[in-house]
Amino acid sequence: MLIVMNNNATDDQIEQIEDKIRSLGWTPHEIPGSLRIAIGITGNKGAVDQGLFLNLPGVAECIPVSKPFKLVSRDVKTESTVVQVKDVSIGSKELVLIAGPCLIESKAQIMETAEFVRSHGARILRGGAYKPRTSPYSFQGLKEEGLKYLREAADHYGLCVVTEVKDTETVPLVGEYADMLQIGARNMDNFSLLEAVGRNKKPVLLKRGVAATVEEWLMAAEYIASQGNYNVVLCESGIRTFDTLARDILDLNAVPLVKQLSHLPVVVDPSHGTGSWELVAPMAMAAVAAGSDGLMVEVQLHPERAFSDGKQSLKPEKFAELVAKLRKMSHVFDKSFPE
Repeated sequence: MLIVMNNNATDDQIEQIEDKIRSLGWTPHEIPGSLRIAIGITGNKGAVDQGLFLNLPGVAECIPVSKPFKLVSRDVKTESTVVQVKDVSIGSKELVLIAGPCLIESKAQIMETAEFVRSHGARILRGGAYKPRTSPYSFQGLKEEGLKYLREAADHYGLCVVTEVKDTETVPLVGEYADMLQIGARNMDNFSLLEAVGRNKKPVLLKRGVAATVEEWLMAAEYIASQGNYNVVLCESGIRTFDTLARDILDLNAVPLVKQLSHLPVVVDPSHGTGSWELVAPMAMAAVAAGSDGLMVEVQLHPERAFSDGKQSLKPEKFAELVAKLRKMSHVFDKSFPE
């Protein structure tokens, strides 16, 4: 159920509605819009009787919500959400570029990479300090030391920071350094972690699991929103199929599909989504054409020596070529691109 308030509803009237929802054992979720506030209800086991709220002061209408992902659905909020990461607006007219290495390997590496990607239009610096790996013997990241390097590099070059958080225990620590918390594809179904980042309130970049349907992906976002954090950016990063020529298949039809179903912004990771640097540029441009609000691209100064994912990382010169193409094409799709 969605309770839509009049555009002149008072704070007391909104509080009265929320108090009544709580008295019934349910949870209210205040969802601000450009003109008026809506209040979503979760925790109900069945349909909510509209008569409980329809005649209360300040209520404009009550709208049943049939989709299981209530809070992130366009049924709840018809206008698109813009997620603010400090001075970066994801979901606006700007095509937001997130770039950096898969793993932070040294201070020199992340500082040099940050300088390069910032000079080519990146607004958010990515880099892993806590990295889930298939093998327990693979390099797992520099942990807090890596977070310090990442934060220093971003601050020095005027970038925001997004980095992966892999378990509930490290959410507070990673949140001290990051401007945005990333949930990796392996953790999309880690419901305790989703709830933890929801309570943390930092913006969240939620990657799609490699075997997840679109509805399962949106339900993962719903876990975060159910804790009161609506600043979620969805990231399409490839799904597994029967084809073995590429590591994953970048599911670009998910971009316009999700935008029909949800008000949340969507970005695309063509690096993880393909597993091959040769495919990154064409799939990045295709993602923009599909309506992506941003791109997440891996950039390595020396991918042949990278501790992780060197095969899918762009060398600096290839990244510069991609950015030049994105600048030329962005206006065709009504997007601006920073200098």
